[in-house]
Amino acid sequence: MARTRIRAGQRLGAALVAAAGLLAPMAHAEEEPRASCSAILSGRRVVARPEAFAFISPELDRLVRLGMAGRVEVEVTLWRRRSLWFNARVDGTRLTQVLAFTRGSYVLDGRPLPEGPGALELERVAWMLEERPEAGDRYLVQVEVRLHVVTAASLGRVASWLTQEKSAQGEERSGLTGTVLRSVAEDLSRGASGRCEVTLPP
Repeated sequence: MARTRIRAGQRLGAALVAAAGLLAPMAHAEEEPRASCSAILSGRRVVARPEAFAFISPELDRLVRLGMAGRVEVEVTLWRRRSLWFNARVDGTRLTQVLAFTRGSYVLDGRPLPEGPGALELERVAWMLEERPEAGDRYLVQVEVRLHVVTAASLGRVASWLTQEKSAQGEERSGLTGTVLRSVAEDLSRGASGRCEVTLPP
């Protein structure tokens, strides 16, 4: 029994070392990810087009090319500007897109990216205002983008499989293991935010 525990601990240690090793190439300076958008108002309809740049680091590129899918989480919020007060939230949308590498090229939700993942044109978002804007009304759009290639849950499943330790309630791992796995997953994620003014019709 003691020998089995030692072997399980050794396998777990090897799993964590391997996961941490994924982060080594990221120590070099890389271009910071950034997000931006463009938005236009036509009548009562606001259309926003979010974009994400430099979200795929060399290490994440390697992982995606090996077959891991990237989950792009996007939150787009429409605000109405208010002078001398906080901006008023009008509406918001959350969406998730899948970034993958297949047949020798990147695809975003199945749409080919011939220029690669350096610049991602994300799914556009549209809202319908309850009332037609009055003269002087101004709006802005805020974009939050986050890319996850490896999650803490997926790393946890790998660690549990390697240690072959399961309880009646499911997978089991120590608090230290969970902390390390979450840290690794966080380092394999990239995020950025941006905003843009809504262009009004002439």
